[in-house]
Amino acid sequence: MLVSAPTGSGKTLAAFLWALDRLTAEGGAEGAGTRVVYVSPLKALAYDIERNLRAPLRGIGAEEVRVGIRTGDTPQRDRAAMLRKPPDILVTTPESLYLMLTSRAQEMLGGVEAVIVDRAAVPVYLTIAEKTTHLRELGMSDRAIARALGVSDETVAKAAARARLGCPVNKRLFQT
Repeated sequence: MLVSAPTGSGKTLAAFLWALDRLTAEGGAEGAGTRVVYVSPLKALAYDIERNLRAPLRGIGAEEVRVGIRTGDTPQRDRAAMLRKPPDILVTTPESLYLMLTSRAQEMLGGVEAVIVDRAAVPVYLTIAEKTTHLRELGMSDRAIARALGVSDETVAKAAARARLGCPVNKRLFQT
């Protein structure tokens, strides 16, 4: 299913509510592996999604649903632990998912029932422009945003300024 709606309209929440309903209704089968994968275009947003899933799980009494995160920063010991006991919901980035699919880690993905892809068709340069303001509101500095996105501080500042003014994004700004 493809859900297309404006930013902030609840697309991700709707997808997670469906997935959480299935996970809690069917119960977490021990050893079943990962059943839901959320792919975030930005590492910083992946951490935000993972953190923001834990409170609702507690709120609905679904503490048994395990959430894990896998990015380029995930330590080897955590990756190994994830292979031994896969989370029910895996939050990751496209790059990390690719690495998982081309390694022994693909074994934990054999039981995946749903993949939630955030901003699948949005080029990275648009994601930078759209997400910079949101990340700033979360309290991230331009330097932290630049590191998370893999771009320069100047690129983040320009993207934020253009987004504030409602200007079209200049693709040349984001070429490396």
